[in-house]
Amino acid sequence: MSKKVLFMVPYPFDKAPSQRLKFEQYYPYFEQNGFIIKHRAFISEAFWEVIYRKGHWFSKLRYTLAGYLKRITDLFRIRQYEVVYIHLWATPFGFPVYEWLVCLLARRVIYDIDDLVYLADSKSQVNKMVAGLKGRNKPVFLMKKADHVITCTPYLDNFVRKYNNRTTDISSTINTDTYRPKKEYDFREPLPVLGWSGSHSTSKYLHLLEPVFRQLKKEGVLFKLLVMGDAGFTIDGMEVEALPWKEEYETAVISRFDIGLYPLPDEQWVYGKSGLKALQYMAAGVPTIATAIGANFRIMEEGRTGFLARSADDWVRIIKQLLSSPTLRERTGTAAAEFVQQHFSVEANKDTYLSILQGNQESRNN
Repeated sequence: MSKKVLFMVPYPFDKAPSQRLKFEQYYPYFEQNGFIIKHRAFISEAFWEVIYRKGHWFSKLRYTLAGYLKRITDLFRIRQYEVVYIHLWATPFGFPVYEWLVCLLARRVIYDIDDLVYLADSKSQVNKMVAGLKGRNKPVFLMKKADHVITCTPYLDNFVRKYNNRTTDISSTINTDTYRPKKEYDFREPLPVLGWSGSHSTSKYLHLLEPVFRQLKKEGVLFKLLVMGDAGFTIDGMEVEALPWKEEYETAVISRFDIGLYPLPDEQWVYGKSGLKALQYMAAGVPTIATAIGANFRIMEEGRTGFLARSADDWVRIIKQLLSSPTLRERTGTAAAEFVQQHFSVEANKDTYLSILQGNQESRNN
């Protein structure tokens, strides 16, 4: 007999990486195993088009009210579902009144938390005016009340276990049917390509490597930067090819990288990151260098499937080593792709997700 699952999520389907590269890519597998999926996003497709743009305040207010109206109607239907799966938050603002109602009415609640969304600081420069209104205590409330909590890093899992010991740590995962490892490790473009993929809001992390790039240039090392996700990205004096992110060419652009770069600052927020971008590079067979912090220690076997840099000197040294040796690039990239397939692929994690959805956990204590 089919079981109905309500995915109560912030974003439209196939838009946000925290959904697209976590549970959304498992929908077909859930359906194959007897579940009927209902995806209910607070943010509509039209809202998504303006939410991260400056201004548009009237439209944002109107779409927000529409989102709340959608959530109210969800309450009247919630008993139709065997499972309610909440990602990040059910409603964005205020106290967890709505979340209390969901937990009261739902038969079973799974809470999926990605990044340290309970922190008070906002990472969105565009919407800082409303950041103070966000319900920062909603995630902790849901951690406490959920039948099961899905986390994405050891740091986050340890935090959640202060409130609920029914947790499973599942990193963002890669569909290795789509991400295929590269076969060619000789340079295919006029200059070696150092690649980075992200978003406009995270491209500031790539600027952390400016001293590294300048030192490489000073030493006569030839390269260009290929940046995907911030079409306006520049660094004075550097050759940069900057592209907007588009799903239709994401994997093709990453496959052009000769070396993948994943720099991060030493901030608390980073400890909630699962290393998704590095995993994407690695799945494509791209030798990858990442800052030695947080979840990067578990997604790489240092020196075999990737490299962890602890200083600017490390970045310079490792980049030079990789650029000078196609054998090292091939050995590292091949091992990285195999490692992702074994541990961080959809295939490797699908049954873990399914077992949580099927649920043998104890009833929550309201």
